[in-house]
Amino acid sequence: MVLQRERALTIWGWAGKNEKITVSFHDQKQTTKADKQGKWSVELSPEVAGGPFELVVSGKGERRIKNILLGDVWLCSGQSNMEWNVRSSNNAEQVIAGSANDRIRHFAVAKTISDKPLDNVKAAAWEIAGPATTGNFTAVGYFFAKTLEKELGVPVGLVHSSWGGTDVETWTSREALADSKEFHDLMTGLPKLNLDSLAAKKNAEAAAVVTQLQGKLPDAATVARFPSVEFDQRSWPEMQLPELWETQQLKNFDGVVWFRKTIQLTKEQAAQAATLLLGTIDDSDDTYVNGKKVGATMNSYNVERRYVIPAGLLKEGVNVIAIRVEDTGGGGGVYGGADRLQLTLGDQHLPLAGKWALQVERLAATATSVGPNSYPSLLYNGMIHPLLKFPIKGAIWYQGENNAGRAAQYATAFPVMINDWRKGWEEGNFPFYFVQLSSFIAGDGDSRKGSAWAELREAQTQTLVLPQTGMAVTIDVGERNDIHPRNKQDVGYRLALQALKKTYGKGVVADGPVFSNMEIDGNEVRLGFANADGLMAKGSDGVVLGFDVAGADRKFYPVTGKIENGKVVLQGDAAQKPVAVRYAWADDAGKANLFNGAGLPAQPFRTDHWEGITEKNKYQGGN
Repeated sequence: MVLQRERALTIWGWAGKNEKITVSFHDQKQTTKADKQGKWSVELSPEVAGGPFELVVSGKGERRIKNILLGDVWLCSGQSNMEWNVRSSNNAEQVIAGSANDRIRHFAVAKTISDKPLDNVKAAAWEIAGPATTGNFTAVGYFFAKTLEKELGVPVGLVHSSWGGTDVETWTSREALADSKEFHDLMTGLPKLNLDSLAAKKNAEAAAVVTQLQGKLPDAATVARFPSVEFDQRSWPEMQLPELWETQQLKNFDGVVWFRKTIQLTKEQAAQAATLLLGTIDDSDDTYVNGKKVGATMNSYNVERRYVIPAGLLKEGVNVIAIRVEDTGGGGGVYGGADRLQLTLGDQHLPLAGKWALQVERLAATATSVGPNSYPSLLYNGMIHPLLKFPIKGAIWYQGENNAGRAAQYATAFPVMINDWRKGWEEGNFPFYFVQLSSFIAGDGDSRKGSAWAELREAQTQTLVLPQTGMAVTIDVGERNDIHPRNKQDVGYRLALQALKKTYGKGVVADGPVFSNMEIDGNEVRLGFANADGLMAKGSDGVVLGFDVAGADRKFYPVTGKIENGKVVLQGDAAQKPVAVRYAWADDAGKANLFNGAGLPAQPFRTDHWEGITEKNKYQGGN
């Protein structure tokens, strides 16, 4: 493992009632006695970076933990973009092959929900970076650690506690939510349920959703015929793919769903070598073509499905693709870019995105019907509270996608969570660095229609008023049609720049241009920026992209700009005096191209304070 250098080290555990416990580590030795419940704890003096050392805990028995390093421990948390592993990121094979490094270590906290704060995590193990292990590390955390270890020369430990598709409120303690002005009334009226009663409630709600969608569930004999060409699907409802079913008819649903699509092929097409591309599926699938299984992938929500269709299986005329999808929690279904859902026939690409027929086979068992977002604090209780005694250097965080619909409220909810964690660790305002949402088409929002993702990015920027915080801007490394960009290298590196500058005092540039002032002269707008050394328009022959302006009528229209004397100059409509400017104000802001000389993108911003599209949306206590 890695223990935090230069911090008092708490070593705790469980033993027999009143059992005498001795803890030895490096040159230190402490003795204590377990209490009546068998709990015990000792505090060791701070140690400088170094190792390897051995920890020996003895009582009636003995435990030895070898190969312990003293270095810096960083908590890595959030949702799926933090959970995303190295194996599924860019250049994975090369990265993993060259990853051997005894000084980078990773501990994955097992996914756990709980209705009350837990004292322990499920059994897991620290792993040392290397070709056999690194593929499973959090990618953002790994690239963050790789930069820190190289620049600082000290071991880096990653405690990885994340869960895809989760709200910020589930990561926050009930007490912190109740103490906040924003959530006090909600939490006061929210009963304290146990997981069994909550599961029964959720199961009943899910059954009602299915009944409304399709009536009763099919029997086993009917399900057995779902893959076949002859099965009549005309009575089935339809759903748009690729898109998670939670955003469509099956909100808050876990279980098994079948999707069917009928396609017509010519004789020549049917004779071609064929591959079926299905993008990513959350969590498991069994896939059939014309009644024959062509592939299956289990418990891998972030793995691209690519199945070769055996020669002779396709035929001239009607062909049927059937996908059985099982989801056990969080988001479910077929998702990702539309271009990833296709049938390749030789050099032809037949798009499969669009309406698919669907039928629910069964609901998840009651024990799994409660998800991490079903109630506030479930992940704080199960995956944060057990860690509070373990000293850390700081935290990195990648989350927000799930809160985009309530972006305005996130400006309150996110700081509540950060302050809650800092209070729990009792280490003061430890460093907390986070990733601003990347670019993704989401609801295709922009300045004209409104953008929930832009408002969420603004809420993240507002969180920077908290001490010891920093934000990695990533709008330039997103993927328009995929909520999970594969470029995690730049994300981890930019988080590391925040830490190197603000935690370790290194002379690096950590931030891109930040809007500072605006001057309007007629229809010309001049914008000033901080962190603007080497201000440039990247990749467009000096033309600045990504800006919108509006007059007093509040109607935005796009404009291009140029850089003059370290400022951005925009030319508005001569017939309408600009009064407001927005930059990168869109779900997909990937075309915005203002950078500084360090190669870091400008923060998205707006100069107006007009009401956004998420301001009335509030957290209701789970879903």
